[in-house]
Amino acid sequence: MAPSITHVTDVIDHLIGAEEGDALFALRTQRPDAKQNAQASFDALFASDDLSQVSQLERLAVAYFTVALSQSPTAGFYWDLLDAESPEVLGALAAALPTAVTTGPYGDYPEGPLSVENVAGLHWAPDAALTAVVGERLGAALAHTHLLVYRPRESSPDALQALLDAGWSTTGVVTLSQLVAFLSFQLRVVAGLTALKGELA
Repeated sequence: MAPSITHVTDVIDHLIGAEEGDALFALRTQRPDAKQNAQASFDALFASDDLSQVSQLERLAVAYFTVALSQSPTAGFYWDLLDAESPEVLGALAAALPTAVTTGPYGDYPEGPLSVENVAGLHWAPDAALTAVVGERLGAALAHTHLLVYRPRESSPDALQALLDAGWSTTGVVTLSQLVAFLSFQLRVVAGLTALKGELA
Protein backbone atom coordinates (compact mmCIF):
# COMPACT_ATOMS: atom_id res chain seq x y z
CA MET A 1 0.00 0.00 0.00
CA ALA A 2 1.28 3.49 -0.86
CA PRO A 3 2.20 5.62 2.17
CA SER A 4 -0.10 8.39 3.28
CA ILE A 5 1.23 11.56 4.87
CA THR A 6 -1.46 11.48 7.53
CA HIS A 7 -0.81 7.84 8.39
CA VAL A 8 2.98 8.09 8.82
CA THR A 9 3.53 9.06 12.46
CA ASP A 10 7.31 9.40 12.06
CA VAL A 11 8.57 9.67 8.52
CA ILE A 12 12.26 9.11 9.36
CA ASP A 13 11.42 5.89 11.23
CA HIS A 14 9.36 4.88 8.21
CA LEU A 15 12.16 5.61 5.74
CA ILE A 16 14.80 3.68 7.71
CA GLY A 17 12.45 0.83 8.63
CA ALA A 18 12.79 1.40 12.39
CA GLU A 19 10.14 -0.24 14.53
CA GLU A 20 9.41 -0.12 18.23
CA GLY A 21 11.53 -2.70 20.01
CA ASP A 22 14.52 -2.62 17.67
CA ALA A 23 17.88 -1.01 18.43
CA LEU A 24 17.57 1.81 15.89
CA PHE A 25 14.16 2.84 17.22
CA ALA A 26 15.58 2.87 20.76
CA LEU A 27 18.53 4.95 19.59
CA ARG A 28 16.26 7.65 18.16
CA THR A 29 14.18 7.81 21.33
CA GLN A 30 17.32 8.96 23.17
CA ARG A 31 16.95 12.30 21.36
CA PRO A 32 13.21 12.94 21.74
CA ASP A 33 13.40 16.65 20.90
CA ALA A 34 15.33 16.03 17.68
CA LYS A 35 12.89 13.27 16.72
CA GLN A 36 9.80 15.38 17.43
CA ASN A 37 11.18 18.49 15.74
CA ALA A 38 12.07 16.57 12.57
CA GLN A 39 8.53 15.21 12.36
CA ALA A 40 7.03 18.60 13.17
CA SER A 41 8.99 20.11 10.27
CA PHE A 42 7.75 17.39 7.93
CA ASP A 43 4.14 17.92 9.06
CA ALA A 44 4.43 21.70 8.66
CA LEU A 45 5.67 21.34 5.09
CA PHE A 46 3.60 18.41 3.85
CA ALA A 47 0.41 18.46 5.94
CA SER A 48 -0.13 22.20 6.01
CA ASP A 49 -3.60 23.70 6.26
CA ASP A 50 -2.40 26.69 4.23
CA LEU A 51 -1.71 25.75 0.62
CA SER A 52 -2.42 29.23 -0.74
CA GLN A 53 1.20 30.00 -1.65
CA VAL A 54 2.48 26.50 -2.51
CA SER A 55 0.01 23.78 -3.49
CA GLN A 56 0.28 20.20 -2.28
CA LEU A 57 1.14 19.09 -5.81
CA GLU A 58 3.97 21.64 -5.99
CA ARG A 59 5.30 20.53 -2.59
CA LEU A 60 5.30 16.86 -3.57
CA ALA A 61 6.80 17.51 -7.03
CA VAL A 62 9.67 19.53 -5.55
CA ALA A 63 10.14 16.90 -2.82
CA TYR A 64 10.34 13.99 -5.26
CA PHE A 65 12.66 15.94 -7.56
CA THR A 66 14.98 16.94 -4.68
CA VAL A 67 15.33 13.40 -3.36
CA ALA A 68 15.58 11.83 -6.81
CA LEU A 69 18.39 14.22 -7.78
CA SER A 70 20.29 12.91 -4.76
CA GLN A 71 19.72 9.36 -6.04
CA SER A 72 18.50 8.30 -2.61
CA PRO A 73 16.55 5.04 -2.22
CA THR A 74 14.04 7.06 -0.21
CA ALA A 75 12.86 8.67 -3.46
CA GLY A 76 10.33 5.83 -3.63
CA PHE A 77 8.45 7.33 -0.66
CA TYR A 78 7.95 10.66 -2.43
CA TRP A 79 7.32 8.86 -5.74
CA ASP A 80 4.30 7.16 -4.17
CA LEU A 81 3.00 10.38 -2.61
CA LEU A 82 3.30 12.28 -5.91
CA ASP A 83 1.78 9.39 -7.84
CA ALA A 84 -1.28 9.59 -5.60
CA GLU A 85 -1.51 13.37 -6.20
CA SER A 86 -0.78 13.48 -9.95
CA PRO A 87 0.44 10.48 -11.99
CA GLU A 88 0.78 12.81 -15.00
CA VAL A 89 3.25 15.13 -13.27
CA LEU A 90 5.14 12.17 -11.84
CA GLY A 91 5.46 10.60 -15.29
CA ALA A 92 6.74 13.83 -16.81
CA LEU A 93 9.25 14.32 -13.99
CA ALA A 94 10.47 10.73 -14.21
CA ALA A 95 10.96 11.11 -17.97
CA ALA A 96 13.00 14.30 -17.48
CA LEU A 97 15.06 13.03 -14.57
CA PRO A 98 17.89 11.43 -16.64
CA THR A 99 18.62 14.86 -18.14
CA ALA A 100 18.84 16.43 -14.67
CA VAL A 101 20.78 13.94 -12.54
CA THR A 102 24.48 14.66 -12.35
CA THR A 103 27.16 14.86 -9.67
CA GLY A 104 27.98 17.87 -7.54
CA PRO A 105 28.31 20.24 -5.91
CA TYR A 106 29.70 22.55 -8.56
CA GLY A 107 29.36 26.10 -9.82
CA ASP A 108 31.06 29.46 -9.58
CA TYR A 109 31.79 31.48 -6.46
CA PRO A 110 31.60 35.29 -6.54
CA GLU A 111 34.85 36.71 -7.88
CA GLY A 112 37.48 36.53 -5.16
CA PRO A 113 39.78 34.08 -3.37
CA LEU A 114 37.36 31.16 -3.75
CA SER A 115 37.12 31.55 -7.53
CA VAL A 116 39.99 29.09 -7.94
CA GLU A 117 37.56 26.42 -6.70
CA ASN A 118 35.00 27.08 -9.45
CA VAL A 119 33.78 23.88 -11.06
CA ALA A 120 31.83 23.76 -14.31
CA GLY A 121 28.66 21.69 -14.48
CA LEU A 122 25.16 21.27 -15.83
CA HIS A 123 22.75 24.24 -15.73
CA TRP A 124 19.47 22.39 -15.96
CA ALA A 125 16.06 23.77 -16.91
CA PRO A 126 12.84 21.95 -17.82
CA ASP A 127 12.48 21.15 -21.51
CA ALA A 128 9.36 21.88 -23.52
CA ALA A 129 7.82 18.47 -22.83
CA LEU A 130 8.11 18.84 -19.05
CA THR A 131 6.98 22.48 -19.10
CA ALA A 132 3.91 21.50 -21.11
CA VAL A 133 2.83 19.27 -18.23
CA VAL A 134 3.93 21.18 -15.13
CA GLY A 135 3.65 24.77 -16.41
CA GLU A 136 6.05 27.70 -16.19
CA ARG A 137 5.53 28.26 -12.44
CA LEU A 138 6.36 24.74 -11.26
CA GLY A 139 9.03 24.49 -13.96
CA ALA A 140 10.80 27.51 -12.45
CA ALA A 141 10.62 25.88 -9.01
CA LEU A 142 12.19 22.70 -10.38
CA ALA A 143 15.02 24.66 -12.02
CA HIS A 144 15.60 26.48 -8.71
CA THR A 145 15.60 23.14 -6.88
CA HIS A 146 18.27 21.85 -9.25
CA LEU A 147 20.35 24.96 -8.49
CA LEU A 148 20.02 24.50 -4.71
CA VAL A 149 20.93 20.80 -4.89
CA TYR A 150 23.94 21.04 -7.21
CA ARG A 151 24.98 24.70 -7.38
CA PRO A 152 24.09 26.27 -4.01
CA ARG A 153 27.12 28.56 -4.33
CA GLU A 154 25.33 30.27 -7.23
CA SER A 155 22.22 31.21 -5.24
CA SER A 156 21.65 34.88 -5.91
CA PRO A 157 19.04 37.65 -6.07
CA ASP A 158 18.74 36.94 -9.81
CA ALA A 159 17.85 33.30 -9.09
CA LEU A 160 15.14 34.40 -6.66
CA GLN A 161 13.86 36.98 -9.16
CA ALA A 162 13.37 34.19 -11.71
CA LEU A 163 10.92 32.58 -9.29
CA LEU A 164 9.06 35.86 -8.72
CA ASP A 165 8.90 36.39 -12.48
CA ALA A 166 7.32 32.94 -12.84
CA GLY A 167 4.52 33.87 -10.45
CA TRP A 168 5.85 32.83 -7.04
CA SER A 169 5.19 35.08 -4.07
CA THR A 170 7.87 35.93 -1.53
CA THR A 171 6.18 33.58 0.95
CA GLY A 172 6.12 30.85 -1.68
CA VAL A 173 9.83 31.28 -2.39
CA VAL A 174 10.59 30.96 1.33
CA THR A 175 8.49 27.79 1.55
CA LEU A 176 10.26 26.29 -1.48
CA SER A 177 13.64 27.01 0.09
CA GLN A 178 12.48 25.48 3.38
CA LEU A 179 11.33 22.37 1.52
CA VAL A 180 14.68 21.78 -0.16
CA ALA A 181 16.60 22.56 3.05
CA PHE A 182 14.46 20.15 5.09
CA LEU A 183 14.79 17.37 2.52
CA SER A 184 18.58 17.84 2.40
CA PHE A 185 18.59 17.46 6.21
CA GLN A 186 16.34 14.42 6.03
CA LEU A 187 18.54 12.78 3.39
CA ARG A 188 21.61 13.13 5.61
CA VAL A 189 19.83 11.81 8.72
CA VAL A 190 18.38 8.83 6.87
CA ALA A 191 21.75 8.00 5.27
CA GLY A 192 23.48 8.13 8.65
CA LEU A 193 20.86 6.07 10.47
CA THR A 194 20.78 3.51 7.64
CA ALA A 195 24.54 3.07 8.00
CA LEU A 196 24.12 2.61 11.77
CA LYS A 197 21.34 0.12 11.22
CA GLY A 198 23.78 -2.39 9.80
CA GLU A 199 26.10 -2.02 12.77
CA LEU A 200 23.31 -2.32 15.35
CA ALA A 201 21.76 -5.40 13.77
